[in-house]
Amino acid sequence: MARKYFLDIVINKEKLSNGEPVYVAHCTTLGIASQGKDTEESIKNIKEAINLYLEELPDKYDELGLQEPPMFSIIEVIKDETASVVR
Repeated sequence: MARKYFLDIVINKEKLSNGEPVYVAHCTTLGIASQGKDTEESIKNIKEAINLYLEELPDKYDELGLQEPPMFSIIEVIKDETASVVR
């Protein structure tokens, strides 16, 4: 029987040294990253990187333990320009 695992990834838009945009996908659970020219490509590439990583290190499955999707949240940080305080 196949077991299903859910891994969290974070995708950030960054710039290459030539100024072109690139989307970097980080798998925070395994500590690996990949990139793509858009979010869809970065997701495809991180999935491939995760599969290759787990193929080489199958004992890492024991560390995953996530059989349900992880919860996440986004927060907003505002800098008060007059007081130089981050709230």
